[in-house]
Amino acid sequence: MRNIFTMAMALAATAAFAQDVVQVAPDRVKVVFENDRVRVLHFNEPGHSKLPMHSHPAYVTVGFTTDHSKYTFPDGKTSDEHTKAGDVTYSKDMTHAYENLSGAVSESVMVELKKPGAAAAAKTTLDPVKVDAKHYKVVLENDEVRVLRAKYGPHEKSVMHEHPASVAVFMNESHAKFTLPDGTSQDLNHKAHDAMWADAGKHLPENTGDKPFEVIVIELKK
Repeated sequence: MRNIFTMAMALAATAAFAQDVVQVAPDRVKVVFENDRVRVLHFNEPGHSKLPMHSHPAYVTVGFTTDHSKYTFPDGKTSDEHTKAGDVTYSKDMTHAYENLSGAVSESVMVELKKPGAAAAAKTTLDPVKVDAKHYKVVLENDEVRVLRAKYGPHEKSVMHEHPASVAVFMNESHAKFTLPDGTSQDLNHKAHDAMWADAGKHLPENTGDKPFEVIVIELKK
């Protein structure tokens, strides 16, 4: 009984004192940006690298490489996972250690979810999935987020639509113009692996480039 109690206490202590992943590996994990709703991290893990035990709140990960990963949890259990470039996954808050089982670099963007915003319950009326199904598809959805994959061909244009507060993660280079309901517009250029925050609002995107682009839009429900 004493051994079981001691082990339980040790596991609890491990979980309680697991470090922030940025502090664990500041050379491989960078903060892209942070606000009161999210923290966005860029991971660049060399082949066969490891991260010691660390903790995350609930998060969405967008992968840019084909990966083979091993996760070890405070209770000693492990999980091997295979993901492909372009995969999007969601996880509840957790504590784990990580190992890149591949000899290749693993690169991803993680969006950690914080507290709900004041206007989080606001409903959108111009759902891009309904008004522009050609360009927007639902990748995953739960009670915290809805994740969309948007693909635009060269010089393709959407229609006016609406998103709640969201994070956009760019899968490749993009050149786009966003027209707002008042007729004003803004040109935005992004590189692959960039991420940006957008407050809730309406816009009409247009690919102004000569190449297709793809972006993952992580809409916050809370």
